[in-house]
Amino acid sequence: MKKEILNVVLFFFTTFVLLAVDQVTKVVIVNHMRPGESIPVIERIFHITYVRNPGGAFGILAHRTEIFIVLAVLFIIIVLALPVYFPGRNLKLTCALAILTGGVMGNLVDRLRSGYVVDFLDFRVWPVFNAADIFIFTGTALLFIFFIAKNKLKGVP
Repeated sequence: MKKEILNVVLFFFTTFVLLAVDQVTKVVIVNHMRPGESIPVIERIFHITYVRNPGGAFGILAHRTEIFIVLAVLFIIIVLALPVYFPGRNLKLTCALAILTGGVMGNLVDRLRSGYVVDFLDFRVWPVFNAADIFIFTGTALLFIFFIAKNKLKGVP
């Protein structure tokens, strides 16, 4: 019982810290830059570029905000329901889901507030992204690694 409570506390703490990091970075960008403005950090390699993204990754489904809101809410409901179906959830799974959920919530807040996501990390060879996108990618990658490792231990090819 104590382990489950610690997992829940860790999940919510991590999720909300990452949500706060994402939202604070976006507030700084919005308050100090104009859309389209770009500040070189390392010339031709890394810039801080303020972009309003009305779509998903790579701008797909632009201006279909309602789709992303519904998917994010469904994801959050599923993640919150997991302890009911998997009460012995382990620490690795908890951390991966918390990181992923923090990212999903960060972009959800943007979409609910303004109908678009604030992006600003610009490596010039990749579409501009934000902290929430990093958390979504990292959480997904950790889940993938977790499930691959778990299946390898069970001998599943």
